[in-house]
Amino acid sequence: MHRSFSYRASMAIRAFSRSKFQFFASLLVRDLVIPIKESPKLVKSPHPISEIDWIKPIFDFRRYHDGRPRGSLWRGKKLLGKEALFVILGLKRFKDDEEKLDKFIKSHVLRLLKMDLVSVLNELERQEEVALAIKIFRVIQKQDWYKPDVYLYKDLIIELAKNKKMDDAMQLWESMRKEDLFPDSQTYTEVIRGFLRCGSPADAMNIYEDMKKSPDPPEELPFRILLKGLLPHPLLRSRVKQDFEEMFPERHVYDPPEEIFGVR
Repeated sequence: MHRSFSYRASMAIRAFSRSKFQFFASLLVRDLVIPIKESPKLVKSPHPISEIDWIKPIFDFRRYHDGRPRGSLWRGKKLLGKEALFVILGLKRFKDDEEKLDKFIKSHVLRLLKMDLVSVLNELERQEEVALAIKIFRVIQKQDWYKPDVYLYKDLIIELAKNKKMDDAMQLWESMRKEDLFPDSQTYTEVIRGFLRCGSPADAMNIYEDMKKSPDPPEELPFRILLKGLLPHPLLRSRVKQDFEEMFPERHVYDPPEEIFGVR
C-alpha cells in the first residue's frame, strides 16, 4: 500500500513538473518530497508571503505569442469578413492580369453583400491599391442599392491625389459633379495640393474656381495651400490673395521676401 502510493505520487510529480505551471509545480514538488514517515509538522516556506515581490509578475507572458499579427493591420482585418478578405487577396493576386481580374470580379466580387463590398473598397484604399479600388467603386455604382454618396467619392479621390494619379482623380471628380455632389473642404484641399505637387498650377486654379461655387462656406486651409504653392506664380497668387482677404478680413497673409523664393 505504501509502495503503491509512493509510485503514484512520483508519477504525479513528474507529470505536473512538465506542465507550463512551473511555479506551482515547484511548490508541489517541494512539499511532496517530505518523507511520509515524518510527522505532519508545519514546514516554514523559504519564501513567505511577506517577502514575495508582488511587483514582478509570476508568469512571464512575453515568452508566449499566439501567432496573430499586431498593430493596425490586424485591427483592420478583424473588421472584414472571410469573403471580403478572400476577395481582397484575389484582386491583388490578379491585378496585373486584366483578363483573370475581370473573371475574378464576375465570379466573386459581384456576389458580395453591400457591407462586404464597401469594406473591400475601404481596405483597398487603406492599402493604397487605388487602381483596384476604382474597379470596386465602379462595381458599387452598378448595384441596385447604390445611391450617390459624396463620402464614397471623397476617400477615393483623396487617395488618388496623394498618389499623384490626377487623371483618375479628375475622372471621378467629373462623375461626382454629374451626380450633383460637391466635395467638402478636405477634398478640395487635397486635390489642389495634388495638382501643385505635380506642377499643374492651372489645374489647381480650376479646382479653386469650382470650390468658390460650392454651397458650403469656404475654409481657410485650401486658400493657404494655394497661396504657398503659387509663390512662383505671382499673378495667380495675387488673385487668390485678394479673394482670401475679402472672405477672411481678420486673417493675414504672410508674404515672404522675394529674394528667398526667387519671385520676380
